[in-house]
Amino acid sequence: MWTKAHRVRQARQEQRSRRYPTDLTDTEWIVIGPLMPRPAKRGRRRRVDLREVLNAIRYLARTGCGWRMLPKDFPPWQTVYWWFRRLVRRLLFRTIHDLALMLDRELDGRAASPSAAILDSQSVKAPGAPPRGFDAAKKVTGRKRHIAVDTDGRLLMVRLTAADLSDSAGAQLILDALHKRWPWLKHLFGDAAYDRGRLLDKAAFLDFTVAVIRRLTDQKGFKVLPRRWVVERSFGWMVRWRRLVRDYEARLDVSEGMIYVAMSSLLLRRITT
Repeated sequence: MWTKAHRVRQARQEQRSRRYPTDLTDTEWIVIGPLMPRPAKRGRRRRVDLREVLNAIRYLARTGCGWRMLPKDFPPWQTVYWWFRRLVRRLLFRTIHDLALMLDRELDGRAASPSAAILDSQSVKAPGAPPRGFDAAKKVTGRKRHIAVDTDGRLLMVRLTAADLSDSAGAQLILDALHKRWPWLKHLFGDAAYDRGRLLDKAAFLDFTVAVIRRLTDQKGFKVLPRRWVVERSFGWMVRWRRLVRDYEARLDVSEGMIYVAMSSLLLRRITT
């Protein structure tokens, strides 16, 4: 979790020679540098600096600008976009995120692999997305982000669908992936939208226990409910990255890669400050 000491150290780092607050620090680059693709032994030598490419991608995700509007301090936008698509295909951003998540949990005195998760969804407008739908409850036309977070709000899994898909149906899409990716995960929490027979049957088949957290019977207005507020805070962390306020991507894998860029950047900054 972020503390006052974290913010003080981050402010000191931003006063150094970095051009933008989103630029990778030396410590962050030491952590993720070995994960970058190695130069090819044959063919033309690589001239682009991958650290500058990652700086450009993080700047774009944080500020919400377009690819063609990247500042001239970065490599050409065509080069940045080509590398972004290549790194997405290699699942590099997801790998960086998962490694940073486990390190952050261990630094917090917890087991690297979580045992409990909280499910929820978020509908966002997606003006240029071919697979999109209308969420009648939220009055939003676009895509829906189905996510699972641990009990501290760290992102464990995300799946993107059209906004007209129900929460329970979207949760079924991530149960298999959760079971394979986080094998020690056994307990799931969700709101009343996840109290559906097919979802509960599939969760029981995969050895999950689902706890449904309902609104209080005499509740009027907003009240903080146990577990439920954690995932809402995660959505708040996510939309602070302006590229994620709306879904501008046409491809689902590219949009998912942007989410992992944002959330892995938060975790890297936290474990290195």
